[in-house]
Formats: sequence, structure tokens, C-alpha cells
Amino acid sequence: MKIPPLKIGDLVAKVPIIQGGMGVGVSLSNLAAAVANEGGIGVISGVQIGFKEKDFKTNNDGANIRGLIKEIRNAKKLSPKGIIGVNMLSAVNNYKDMVKTAVKEKIDLIVSGAGLPKNLPELVMGSDTKIAPIVSSGKAAAVIAKIWDRKYKYVPDVVIVEGPEAGGHLGFSGEQLISLKIPNLKDIVKEVIEVLKPFVEKYKKDIPVIAAGGIYTGKDIAEFLKLGAAGVQMSTRFVATEECDAHINFKKAYISANKEDIQIIKSPVGMPGRAIRNAFAKSIEEGRLKVKKCYNCLKACNPATTLYCISDALINSVQGDVENGLVFVGTNAYRMNEIITVSKLIKELVKEVEDFK
Repeated sequence: MKIPPLKIGDLVAKVPIIQGGMGVGVSLSNLAAAVANEGGIGVISGVQIGFKEKDFKTNNDGANIRGLIKEIRNAKKLSPKGIIGVNMLSAVNNYKDMVKTAVKEKIDLIVSGAGLPKNLPELVMGSDTKIAPIVSSGKAAAVIAKIWDRKYKYVPDVVIVEGPEAGGHLGFSGEQLISLKIPNLKDIVKEVIEVLKPFVEKYKKDIPVIAAGGIYTGKDIAEFLKLGAAGVQMSTRFVATEECDAHINFKKAYISANKEDIQIIKSPVGMPGRAIRNAFAKSIEEGRLKVKKCYNCLKACNPATTLYCISDALINSVQGDVENGLVFVGTNAYRMNEIITVSKLIKELVKEVEDFK
């Protein structure tokens, strides 16, 4: 199969792969730029991105704004011709300010999940920044398209469809994931393509649909392209790369994980998540954790009742303490056995796509 470019309006990625945003600090400017330089779309995670700033604990919003600016500018410096995006959780309290900052920095793409980003179009109006909601069903895609159409005369520039095998926070209930009574990603992608057709026709504009969650090989990519997807989003595979921004211990946790080590956990975000079973995950189950410091970062989080501080949990792991932190993974993390370069990974994936018949 000849690998097609991914076209999002006037943005053209030579390789139809979006590297998924992974926070806190797993995908920053180093990884995003490396992916962009190979022809894909590199994505910086905007979640608690200011965790390296000295005043992070006392001025969380200000630290995150500064951290975001630094990472965007560094990514553009490392990849001046590449396509760079930022992933923003709509569940965070400073969502508007973070999006506006990214737009001011002339980010190419904003990917937004963890809830429906109903007001995202008004935050990018008048800019060249493209916007991509993450959905987990045809119903969610239809809802967001209708709201944007009615309120803003705007439709998504691209839609990312995240299935049940993704890492991190998931758009399915814990019961669905544990019982395995969940829809197939291919069926969801086909459904989303169908529900978007009226908006494609109305606006005379392509709305590329991107498949995400559990995609591991070039063969997987080829199957979704054949199905009608314009490209894929991949996160897990980019963790075990030299350019990934996480600590080496974080990368080794992926490589040493067995299939049985990957589990569903509860998160203060209000969604279930998929992570590696470690001492921290066991502590969640046993209810032995307490919130020592609240960053007031999540709309849905109440420090008096929450299970644990997800910010601290993610920061611990990305900085190397993988036993006392949360290590989010996709279902296929256990399949990785070495750390390679982004260049080698993308070349292998492209070849596998081209070899697909």
C-alpha cells in the first residue's frame, strides 16, 4: 500500500501518524520535534507542563503558561518546518488560558479530550491553528459537530477517535473496560465517518478521521487507512524511544511490563485509566493514599474526597520513581523490548504499511 499524506486543511504531514500527547511530561518538545522531523505530527502534552518551574506548587497556572511557551518554542526551534500540536485536557481549570497561549504561539494543532471541548472554536477564531476533538463514539462526534456548527458555524478540522485499548484516560466506563463489553475501534471509526458526512457536505470541507488506541504495527495502520481513516494516532510506541522526554526508568517500565501487569485504575479526572500495576496502583486499590497538596488543576477533583493527587502521581513516574507514581500505558506496551530512535520507529512503520497488501 502506498502510504498517503495526512491533510488537515493547509497542513500536510508526509506520514499519516499523529504522536499522541502524553502527560505529565512524557511528550514534550524533544519527542514532538523528533516526530515532526520524520514527517509525522508531533504533539506536546499541555497537562501540568510547568512542573519543572520553581514556582509550580505556589503559582500553578503561571508556571504552566510559562512551561507551555517554552516547550512550543523549543519544538519549533528543533523542527522549524515540522507540524507541532499540543494536547489539552478540557477538564483542567485553566483550559482557556492554556489554549489561548498556544494559539498566540502559533501552534499548528490543538488536540482536546477528557470531555467535550464545546467552546474550543471561539478560542482559536482568527488564527491558523487547527482543532481536533477526541471522541470515543459516533454519538460524541455528532454532538460536538452539532454544537460547533450551531454556535460557531465551525466544524472540526480533524477528529481523533480513541478506542478502548488506548493508554491513559479512557472515554469508556470502568465496567465496560473490565467486562470487555466494549465497541470495536474499527466499528467506531466507521460510525464517526458516517455521522460527519452531513457536515463535510454542508461546509464543503474534508474532516479527516484519525484512529487511535491499540494501534501498534504498520499493518494496523494500513488496515485503518483501508477502512477510510485518514491516519492514526500512536502514543505507547513512542515512549520507548531515545527522544521521549520521560526518565529512562519510565521507558524501562514499559519494556519490562508483562501483559498481566497492565490494568484499569480509577482516576481523579472522573474517567478510568489504563496503567502498569505497581506499588502505587496497589495503594489506589487499598485506599491508602492522601492528598498532601492540591494544585486546583482539575474541574472534577475535590481534594477532600479524591483518591489521590494525579499530578503528583504522574510527575513522580515521569521523573523516574515508577513504583510510587502512575505509569499510563496502552494495551500493547508489553510488546516492546527495546529503546530505539523515533526515526527508526517511523521508518519501520512506513515500510510495514507499504508492504501491506
